Parts: sequence; C-alpha cells; structure tokens
Amino acid sequence: MSSFNFDFSEVYEELNITYNLFNDSEFLPDPATQPCNTFIIPNAVMIVVCIFYIFIFLMAIPGNLVVGLVIGLNKQSLPPSDLYLLHLVIADLLLAITLPFWATSVTQGWVFGDAMCKIVTVIQELSFYSSILFLTCISMDRYMVIVRALEARKANRQLFSWGVCVAVWAVGALLSVPGFFSSSLTSQNSSHPVCAEKYDPRSADEWRLATRILRHTLGFIIPLAIMLPCYGITIRRLLHIRGGFQRQRAMRVVVFVVVAFLLCWTPYHIAVMVDTFFRAKIVPYECPDRMAVDQAMFATQSLGLLHSCVNPVLYAFVGEKFRRRLFQIMSKMGILERASVTRSSRSSLSSEITSTFM
Repeated sequence: MSSFNFDFSEVYEELNITYNLFNDSEFLPDPATQPCNTFIIPNAVMIVVCIFYIFIFLMAIPGNLVVGLVIGLNKQSLPPSDLYLLHLVIADLLLAITLPFWATSVTQGWVFGDAMCKIVTVIQELSFYSSILFLTCISMDRYMVIVRALEARKANRQLFSWGVCVAVWAVGALLSVPGFFSSSLTSQNSSHPVCAEKYDPRSADEWRLATRILRHTLGFIIPLAIMLPCYGITIRRLLHIRGGFQRQRAMRVVVFVVVAFLLCWTPYHIAVMVDTFFRAKIVPYECPDRMAVDQAMFATQSLGLLHSCVNPVLYAFVGEKFRRRLFQIMSKMGILERASVTRSSRSSLSSEITSTFM
C-alpha cells in the first residue's frame, strides 16, 4: 500500500472549481437516499407503558395462579381440554414473569446484562409459541369430541393429551432458540442499553428474515388455519344436534379464549409482517411508512402482552363450571359459607352436561 503513492491535490482542485462553477444554488439532498430517523418514544409514553406492564403483571400472576389451582385440585383425571388449559395457564405465567424486566427497560434501559437478556427473551418466545399451540390443541380436541365423537371414544385421549403437551413444549423450546441471539446493546439514539437481536452483520438480514418467517407461519398463520375451520365445523355441528345449546354453553370459554388471543396478537402480527415486507424489500416504503410501522409494532406489542391476564377474567365471567369449582375451594378454605356455595352451584350449573372445564 505504501509503495503506491499518488498526489490527488490537482484532482481535488479541479473538482472544487467545477463544483463552484455549477453550484449557483443551495445543494439539496435527495430524500430517497437519506436514512430514516429512528422512532423515539416520548418520556411520558414510556412512563405510561411502564405502569401498564406493572398492572398486567399484578393482574396476571394471581389470576393465573387461581386458575391453575382450580384446575389442578380437580380430584378426577383431567380431560384433554382441561389439561391444555392448565398448560396454557403455565404459558401465561411465564409471559407474566418477564414483564417486570421489560417495564424496567422501558424507562431505565436494559440493566440486567447479556445473560438475562437471552433468558427473558427465550422465556417470552417460549410462552408465545406454546400459548397458540395449546389453543390449537384445544380447538382440535373440541372438534374430535363433538364432530367425531365415535373416533374420540375409541382413542386413548388421556395418554395422547400428555404426549401432545410434551410435544408442544418441545416445539416451543425449539422455536424460541433464536432468542439466544439477543444481547444487551447500546442504542444509537440513547445512552441506555437495550435488549435486542444481535446477528452477524454479514448474515443479519437472512437470519432476521428466517426468524420472522418462523414466527409468522408457525406462530400465527398455520395455527389460525387449523383453529378457524375446527371451530367453524364444530359450531355448525352443534347447531344441528339435539342438546346443542347446552353444549354451546360449555364451549363459550374456549371460543372466548381463542377470540381474546386473536384480538391481542393479530394487530402485532400484522405490524411485524409489514415490517418484514419492508426489510425484505418486498414492498417499497418511504420514511413516514417506516416510522408508522415502528410505532405500530411498539403499540401492538403492549396489546399482545395484555393477553397474559385476560384468560382468568374470561374464566371468572364466562366459565360457570370454573366459578363452581372456585366457590367449592373457597368454601373448604372457610372463605365462603357452604350454604351460599351450594345454592349458587345448583342454580347456575344444573344443566351442565359436559366434562369440559368451562
């Protein structure tokens, strides 16, 4: 390198003269070639989000513990749907325990180090995937019990459901492996470190696209493609069989749980899909579009985290059988009088005919 020397001063002078001759007006950069500004969260919004995360945590932990207690204390063997709901509660608890970390990081930055960044991200991903997979299992179980009742009776559903639970957690753990790519990084627009993905710059686009495709397909599109037909066929079947109305009442919680999951997570998936299209250059965009997507992902992620405390509320308000079991447990603990529990159970649950947890 040092043997190849060339004096570029004459070239620079010529370029300067040429630029001065033709630059009669102010230089205006092309907006299309300028990098987009990064979305910066206002301090007031950060405080509100922090409080929101803490509120979800305080609602989700006791609520899901109560639901898990009610299901787990059942003296009889759990039917598959109850077993899947119990594991869904565990998944919601896993998501809830990550919230204090994210609440702190919103205002203070990620102060927990690299190792906790990876662990918390993996737990969040595991919870996300296992939740939707267990909801998918519930929809398939309801389909088998109601639409294909004869086949369901012949199968060993108890043993099979335990095998399904093990498989779901194994798949969720496998899909959460990309969380180990997360690290504590220093943000360009803030002095606070952040917990974010850190890939090799030479293959970052490919890794990010691959993980996004996994999240979109296995974490949303395929489960949704299974759940919607299963529930559609099941509900249509219930409308044409004797006693269908009572069975519909028994399915209300399951349907509400699935609808709640979709309402909480669908906006986030749509926002992330648009972001994926932008990053992969499938859809052209300008800086205002980029900023709008960043804002949408931030807002909809907060909505998705709300899901961890929604299910206990649904059980309490919609699940009659859940309320009966809860009252019975509270009666044994001396919290409620037995007479009131007996009266409420007889009045609200005399027509319950299925073994479903709802």
